Amino acid sequence: MRLPAQILDLLFPPQCMACRAPVGEAGLCAPCWSAVTFLDGPCCQCCGLPFPVALDGENLCAACLAVPPAFDAARAILAYDGHSKGAILALKHADRLDLAPAFARWLARTGKDLLADSDLLVPVPLHPWRLWRRRYNQAAELARALSRMTGLACDTAALARSRATPSQGAMPSARARRRNVQRAFRVPVPARVAGKRVLLLDDVLTTGATAQACARALKRAGAAQVRVLALARVVKASDMLI
Repeated sequence: MRLPAQILDLLFPPQCMACRAPVGEAGLCAPCWSAVTFLDGPCCQCCGLPFPVALDGENLCAACLAVPPAFDAARAILAYDGHSKGAILALKHADRLDLAPAFARWLARTGKDLLADSDLLVPVPLHPWRLWRRRYNQAAELARALSRMTGLACDTAALARSRATPSQGAMPSARARRRNVQRAFRVPVPARVAGKRVLLLDDVLTTGATAQACARALKRAGAAQVRVLALARVVKASDMLI
């Protein structure tokens, strides 16, 4: 039996995602909200890298102009930095699955255009051994919560991690990250994604290497389009390690 939300709030009062201060509803308290950098300004139309000023037309960053990504577009809600990483790492490593619904609401707002033009939500998968050790996949939890909220179909088994790789956070460079995940993903049943516009869900975009490897696997399986929606993205190189 599920308890009503009002009773749950009395038993377990909502706390700020970042500092654990009491709040009226799940989310951030006022000081943490003002400290977090939301990525809602001008950005690269492909990878979502924020631009310091608005530019005319649809603009791409230098990296996307030089080597177009395997995915068609990517967007993130927050800058991954000292103000946002606490809540994100709590979801990722500290069993704070209660944060998933609040994060999903933010994803639904920021990614409304991507969601409206997608057929299927697919989370970035964990290798089975890592999933066994961690007990859950944070990207899959976000995808399920977003699916319940929007009604968009979610397939947590459409994409699989075919080989175990060291954590991307342990990689010393963007090139090492790309090599680390090369051919690390596969689509077990291509018919599940063939012809579909896939929205790939992840927690943090760092160099985009994981998203690119996933996009290549999905497109090899026949996906018509692959776009990426993440909680946060690294904007400064000093914030790369997660």
